[in-house]
Amino acid sequence: PHDLLGGENHFDAVTEGVSAVFVGGSGRFGINDDAPWIPSFIDLLGQLADHGFPTFASCFGFQGLCVALGTQVSSDPERSEVGTFDLALTSEGSEDPLFRLLPEQFTGQQGHKDSADTLPRGAVLLARSARCPVQAIRVGGGPVYATQFHPELTVEDQRLRFTRYFDLYCTVYGQERAQKILDGMRPSTAANGLISSFVDLYVSP
Repeated sequence: PHDLLGGENHFDAVTEGVSAVFVGGSGRFGINDDAPWIPSFIDLLGQLADHGFPTFASCFGFQGLCVALGTQVSSDPERSEVGTFDLALTSEGSEDPLFRLLPEQFTGQQGHKDSADTLPRGAVLLARSARCPVQAIRVGGGPVYATQFHPELTVEDQRLRFTRYFDLYCTVYGQERAQKILDGMRPSTAANGLISSFVDLYVSP
């Protein structure tokens, strides 16, 4: 794995000797934080998109890619999502080589307070949710994908994560709502297959 906090965050250093780049979420950092490494991280995501290098980014990575492509990411409590949420493919998603493997309606694990305000330049909208209309994108015609939801998290992972920080969530949401979020978590089997399908389509061949 590449250390974004202490490594060289430029295209050649990150892609040397690898076939694809995967960027996950961050519970500690927000894309609008003033951490010294975040600008170079955003620039790296823009370079990956410009080169059409096989990339799959989720949550924090999704937000970084959106900023790199000129879209503002804002904190909006009305669009925050924590737990399991229903998502829907767009018409473009139903025709996309990767996302057409999903059903038109599917579930995804979520954990974000920041959201992309608009669709980034050069991006195709692949999926949306009721609260957050920009949930998944493909950039250009190349294999560069990003999701606001977490395909790498199973419902078991999500429950473990939420339980570990349950006291914090009770502080944020109140105990009753936090328990309701935990009890409402559901499997996200279709979404959990996205990354392996990405590998099959764009890396293994």
